[in-house]
Amino acid sequence: MIDVILKKGKEKAVLHKHPWVFSGAVEGVKGKPENGDIVRLIDAKGAFMAYGFYNDQSRVALRLLEWDENVAVDEQWFRDKVALAVESRREILIDGITNTCRLIFSESDYLPGLIVDKYANHLAVQVLTSGIEKNLTVIIDELQKLLKPESIFDKSDASSRGHEGLETKNIVLAGTHPPERVEVRENGITYNINIAEGQKSGFYCDQRDNRRILAAYAKGKKVLDCFSYTGGFTLNSLHAGAASVSSVDSSVLAIDTLKENVGLNKFDAEKVTTIPSDVNKQLRKFREEGEFFDVVVLDPPKYAPSRSALDKASRAYKDLNRLGMLLLNKGGLLATFSCSGAMDMETFKQVLAWAALDAGKQVQFIHQFCQPEDHPVRSSFPEGEYLKGLLCRVF
Repeated sequence: MIDVILKKGKEKAVLHKHPWVFSGAVEGVKGKPENGDIVRLIDAKGAFMAYGFYNDQSRVALRLLEWDENVAVDEQWFRDKVALAVESRREILIDGITNTCRLIFSESDYLPGLIVDKYANHLAVQVLTSGIEKNLTVIIDELQKLLKPESIFDKSDASSRGHEGLETKNIVLAGTHPPERVEVRENGITYNINIAEGQKSGFYCDQRDNRRILAAYAKGKKVLDCFSYTGGFTLNSLHAGAASVSSVDSSVLAIDTLKENVGLNKFDAEKVTTIPSDVNKQLRKFREEGEFFDVVVLDPPKYAPSRSALDKASRAYKDLNRLGMLLLNKGGLLATFSCSGAMDMETFKQVLAWAALDAGKQVQFIHQFCQPEDHPVRSSFPEGEYLKGLLCRVF
């Protein structure tokens, strides 16, 4: 096995079992490993530190896997990690009220660059590192043995694959091609999702708990669901007895699927207004028309993909939330989210304080939202915590 030498003074993060070693921390390489190969990381004195995936095209040159020199990172190692992740989600799925969740969450489940989502009896996989790509055959075989899914579909279309020298893929890995509509249940609500053509892996199961929590406030209320996608917050609000829901998303496909989901659950379609539009434009239009709501949900895409983008993203979050606040009746509720890992909760609160100041509003933070248990945050990898949100009462 090829040795990669760590620069002197760069040992702390590795000793604390952080899984990333950046290219600038590498002193040298004894040999010519291929991207995705498993290598030994040694310190400047030659002492073993960890095993990890190597990639000389990525800013993250090594993604560490194992810190015990006596443990072989072989086929069985990968099978054991897959089985551990699947078993840890058993309680989420056991009662049948929910049959969709994230089975494997990359570094947080000790498999850096691997995302696996379960949708009823279908699996969607995203492979984001060359190391996982090289070991994908054994991972897929283990998933088949454990779960016997009808299909395993590769949704590796993320642009981040380019950082590892990988091309995007949308192919069947096992079984049949997933149907155009896969019916799943979450918190007792039914959804039709499109695995092959939907955003990300087909659905946003990271908002499962937050949808349920917010629904408790929706009974009898006039709700605005922005960036509604296929209707997660919309359907939960209707299920809880909302008086009406306006759902806004720029994707016509998402809006059409939302309408199907309303019918699938036999909710009153007359209570739902679907608006295929840019959210910021629509919020300004509501403002011009004097439209007000009791509950406003803002669940935008990732505005800050990196720390370098945080200042620009903060301005975008501030303007979005200012517009949302201006559409609320006095004492109304704003449920606002950020899925940007670079945006921590304290910064997000500050952004909302600025938005409130610009809107001429007073805001109380009454609940903090976070990602659910199938998106765990590993103690040595705080970067795994990306989803955060706040429920605000606005006066």
